[in-house]
Amino acid sequence: MGLSDRHLHSGMQTTALTPALGVEVSGVDDLTDDLVAARCLEALKWRGVLLIRGLDLDDEQQIAFSGKLGEVLAPVGKKIFTVSLDPAKNSMAEYLKGTFNWHIDDTTNDVPAKATMLTARHVAMVGGGTEFASTYVAYESLPEHDRKRYDGLRVVHSFEASQRLVYPDPSDKQIAAWRSQPTHETSLVWNRADGRRSLAIGATADHIVGMRPQESRELLDELLAWSTREQFVYTHNWKVGDVVIWDNTGMLHRALPYDPTSERTMKRTTIAGSEPWA
Repeated sequence: MGLSDRHLHSGMQTTALTPALGVEVSGVDDLTDDLVAARCLEALKWRGVLLIRGLDLDDEQQIAFSGKLGEVLAPVGKKIFTVSLDPAKNSMAEYLKGTFNWHIDDTTNDVPAKATMLTARHVAMVGGGTEFASTYVAYESLPEHDRKRYDGLRVVHSFEASQRLVYPDPSDKQIAAWRSQPTHETSLVWNRADGRRSLAIGATADHIVGMRPQESRELLDELLAWSTREQFVYTHNWKVGDVVIWDNTGMLHRALPYDPTSERTMKRTTIAGSEPWA
């Protein structure tokens, strides 16, 4: 995909994380440089996941660097969000259990976030990595007859679908709360403005429009299993100070299990998207 092992700007270099996706950027010496941001965005577009080790950004620096990549969203009233299973650090800790399943953020919004930046402040002693899977590469690798099978299908995404994976026997109160959130219908295969194609799948994928429930579930599970095969996946084992940015529109991601009492703490910023779901 073109950017591996090439000089980007002055001392900047990139190295592929896996043959299919991901790139580690090194030699970053000035995060305020517009050309650095442009090169990072270029690398992100073609490789899906971008890693920079050892930056040790504080909140203000993370927001500033995110702002060089696009408009920083404030979905919970703040531009930076603490990711922790400790309720004392994050009032939404209970909902984060859903992030242990493969998902894409913002599938129920008209326009999904373009990218997400995560920085590691504390890491788990055991577990707590993050996995990424490229639905671009997964789609490109599908046999032609499967591409034809999936093209034209539409899928409904819901918050309820993702939460049922965590709570398979929910209370009436839980169901009511989940169903208060909007659902959204998209193409299963997203024909992108730049000509590429990605897949709108993951934990929020509730059902295929017009298909019998069992057949719909089998198709979605089959496509998710295909897209998360080892050759389409990068697993990141965090070190304190790491920065990882990923293309939220085409990369599935999930957190790997870790002890809820762990000190694992991440900080997340979100970059606004501009292309609506098809």
